[in-house]
Amino acid sequence: MFSRSLLLVLLGLSCLQSFTMAQSANGADLCCFEFHKKPFPASNVVSYEETRSDCSLPGVIFTTKKGFRMCVDPEVEWVQQVIKNDAITTTFHLALTHLDNKDTYVRMLFIDFSSAFNTIIPQHLIEKLSLLGLNTSLCNWILDFLTGRPQSVRIGNSISSTTTLSTGAPQGCLLSPLLFTLLTHDCAATHSTNHIIKFADDTTVVGLISKNDESAYREEVKHLSAWCKANNLSLNMDKSKEMVVDFRRAQSDHSPLNIDGSSVEIVKNIKFLGVHLTENLNWSLNTSSISKKAQQRLYFLRRLRKAHLPPPILTMFYRGTIESILSSCITAWFGNCTVSDRKTLQRIVRTAEKIIGFSLPSVTDIYTTHCIRKANSIVDDPTHPSHTLFTLLPSGKRFRSIRALTTRLCNSFFPQAIRLLNTHN
Repeated sequence: MFSRSLLLVLLGLSCLQSFTMAQSANGADLCCFEFHKKPFPASNVVSYEETRSDCSLPGVIFTTKKGFRMCVDPEVEWVQQVIKNDAITTTFHLALTHLDNKDTYVRMLFIDFSSAFNTIIPQHLIEKLSLLGLNTSLCNWILDFLTGRPQSVRIGNSISSTTTLSTGAPQGCLLSPLLFTLLTHDCAATHSTNHIIKFADDTTVVGLISKNDESAYREEVKHLSAWCKANNLSLNMDKSKEMVVDFRRAQSDHSPLNIDGSSVEIVKNIKFLGVHLTENLNWSLNTSSISKKAQQRLYFLRRLRKAHLPPPILTMFYRGTIESILSSCITAWFGNCTVSDRKTLQRIVRTAEKIIGFSLPSVTDIYTTHCIRKANSIVDDPTHPSHTLFTLLPSGKRFRSIRALTTRLCNSFFPQAIRLLNTHN
C-alpha cells in the first residue's frame, strides 16, 4: 500500500511539474535561463517563439492553452515534434497548390549532409554572423567557444589521449542547431518555382514543375551543390533521396538527378520530419506506423490499470504517451486520411476509453481542435510565413476561402482551417 501511494504521489508531482511556469520566460526580454524538463502533450501548446539570438541560452518558449509560458530545449525530440509541424504543412501546401493546376507535378529532393555540425568552419561562420549584425564581442565569444576544444573518449575506466578540435560544433550542444541555422541562412532558392525548406540540418528542395520543364529545378540543385562546396558541407549521396509526385494520366519517365557524378535514387516513400510521405500522397503508411506505436503504449496503460491507478492518472498517461502520438503533426495529414485509416486510429481511442473507464476526445475532435488552435496562432502572428493565407473579407468577420479544384487541396490544412475558423467564429 505504501509503495502504491508513493507511486501516486510521484505521478501527481510529475503532473504538477509539467504545468509549472518557467520563470525565465516571464518578462519582456524573451530569454531562457533554464529549461522545462518534463514533456507534455503537444495539444497543450498554442504557439511558440524562439529566444533572441543574443540570449546566453538559446531556446524555444511555448505558450500553453492555459496561458503559461515555458522555456524548452529545441534539441529535445518532443519539442522538435511541435515545431516541425510548420515545416511539414508548408511543404505540403506548396505541393498541393501547384498540383491543383493542369499539366504539373512536383519533385522533392531530401538532402542528407555528411556530419553537418562537424564541418562548420568557425572563421567562416563568424564572417556570416558579422554580416547579420552580431556585435564583435559576441562573435569573438562564439569563435573562442568553437576553437581549441579539447576532446577525449572514455570507455569504462579507460580514457583516450586528448585531441584539440578547432572545427565543427559540439554534438548535443544547445548552440549547435542555432549556429548551423545561422550558417545556412543564405541558402535560399534562386527561382520562384523552387522552394528550400530547412529544419536544422534537414533540407528539402521542392521543385514545382510545369509542362515537363525541369530546367529551373535542375539548375537549383546545381546551385545548391555549389553552395555546399563553398560552405564546406558535404552531401551524403547514399542517404539523399528524391520523390516525384505526379498525378497526370500521361506520365513520362522521370530521369534521376545527377549531383557531382552520382545519381540520386528516386523512391516511392520517405520519412519526412517524422511523417511517412508517399508518392501518391496516401496516408495509410503513416497511419499504420502511428497505430503500431500507439498499440505498444496501450500495453503500459493496461498495466497501470491493473495496478488500480485512478482514472485521472490513467488519463494523464494516455494524453502524454498515446494521444501525443495520434496527434503528432495531425494537421498535416489527417484531413486526407481515408475512412479506413480514421477507423484504425479511432479504435485505439475506444480501447483506451475501455481501459480508463472515461470518455476521451475522438481523433476527429483532436484534429479539429489542433487545426483551430494552430490557425488562430498563425492569424495572431503577423511574422508567420503563412499569415497572408488568412485574409479577412470586407465584412471583417470571415476569412477568404482558398480556391481548390481537387479534394487533396480542399482537405489539406489551410483550406480546412479557414473553414473551421469561419464556422466557429
